[in-house]
Amino acid sequence: MTLKRLVLFFVMTPIAVLLAVSALFGSWQEPQFQSRLELYQTNIALQAQAWQSEDSSDDKLQAIQEAILGEQPLESATKQYQEARQSVQANLDKVNNKLAQLRSQAEITPTPPKPLPDAPPTIKTSKQGEQQLQESFKQLQKLLAELDLRLGILQAQQGQTDTAFKTWSELQQRSDININPGFGETAAVLTGLWSNPPRILQNAQEPIQKNLEGWFRYTALVKLYQLQQRQDALSAVKAAQQESSAQAVVKLAVIGTIPTLAALIGLILLILLFAQRLLKGKASLLAQNADIPWSTPWGGETVLQVFIIGFFFMGQIFVPLVISLLPIPRPIVDVRLQAFSVLVSYFLVALGALLVLYFSLKRFFPLPEFWFRFRFQDNWFLWGLGGYCTALPVVVVVSLINQQLWQGQGGSNPLLQLALESQDSIALGIFFSTAAIAAPFFEEILFRGFLLPSLTRYLPVWGSILISSLLFAIAHLSLSEILPLTALGIVLGVVYTRSRNLLAPMLLHSLWNSGTLLSLFVLGSN
Repeated sequence: MTLKRLVLFFVMTPIAVLLAVSALFGSWQEPQFQSRLELYQTNIALQAQAWQSEDSSDDKLQAIQEAILGEQPLESATKQYQEARQSVQANLDKVNNKLAQLRSQAEITPTPPKPLPDAPPTIKTSKQGEQQLQESFKQLQKLLAELDLRLGILQAQQGQTDTAFKTWSELQQRSDININPGFGETAAVLTGLWSNPPRILQNAQEPIQKNLEGWFRYTALVKLYQLQQRQDALSAVKAAQQESSAQAVVKLAVIGTIPTLAALIGLILLILLFAQRLLKGKASLLAQNADIPWSTPWGGETVLQVFIIGFFFMGQIFVPLVISLLPIPRPIVDVRLQAFSVLVSYFLVALGALLVLYFSLKRFFPLPEFWFRFRFQDNWFLWGLGGYCTALPVVVVVSLINQQLWQGQGGSNPLLQLALESQDSIALGIFFSTAAIAAPFFEEILFRGFLLPSLTRYLPVWGSILISSLLFAIAHLSLSEILPLTALGIVLGVVYTRSRNLLAPMLLHSLWNSGTLLSLFVLGSN
């Protein structure tokens, strides 16, 4: 065995596997992005339920409002916030236990006065791990306080004032309130507003405006101005609330109606495709190219080389190292710089991986037929669009099961959170370029264009689709995303193997990411 093979198989591959497993295990304790997304949607639903039609011409919009929100929006929102609170509290307890274990280990393990040369990296890694846990602990404490403020308002609005007082009282008594004293002050203000008789604290308006937003802020301000008998301020805040509520109804209609229609079309397509498969057999659309493997002149070593060196080491070691050496102030606060940093990092990873792919396959040129095929004359557009519609119901069902399995944990793509909270048009444009253009192009070339066909040398086409989809999901390094992304990868693989045109899965992938980003933009917009 050559030195190159020894290094690839026994050094680089084990390192890559260990780092990947470590990253996946680390994501286990991180909250799912889906949980935050559901709260954003709940907040918009609360804002929408406050909308009132001023004339009869808005009957249709009123009907849409009732259809989207259901009969008991406050009760549904309360349940959602209670579940979110339980999840945050559970994660907070786990992080706290981990910190306690680290501190106890530090007390037991003596620290040498003069560390050996190889000791500082270990100590640094341990300290970094503890710092990350402490940062996560603070963020969870802040989120828990925010949830308690809002949950109390929901309870008070439903006449459960005693429960609301208890929620706010526990918030004020917690030691973590020192992280942001404004939360305790806001809880005291809210308690006074809903007391009988009410108590209006000095400067009550300031903490409400600072620590509450959306429906919660409007509700508290209306209560305050009513008690203060400030009719002008009350009229102004009610008018602002109505305007915001009307916008919320439209937002919910957009993010609810369009995906629902696409999913319904996809469900019909799935039924028709499977019915055709049963009736026509090998002549059906799903059976097209289903059993035809690619002619693959290289073996598993080439596949391993491309993914270990080109994908993993470029993405997890080399590019992060290069970025860390650049003279960029950290942490990056400006959202445009964050978006640009994400784009540059992704471009460098893609460029490095594609160069490794090119030089790994160069000696096999010219490649056999159907490799990396781009044909604009084919019906790739129909395959991509139809694949997107069929992927929606499949991934939605898998995601619902996945949420029950992980209970709000398992981590998520950090790009989603940045896109949700960013309302800068330039930053959003950069995020869109990364997710809807760069990612589909690079990932489809690598996973569908190279990996899937390469696997057909050893596996049947359906097995190659399954394995490549699983590796595609694992490559995102979030436990909670493995099942949904595997399901999406299977649809992408079916579309590619049947169409034999990379433009089809690229279009599907782009539509998927575009739909996600547009939904986040609508949810996060004020």
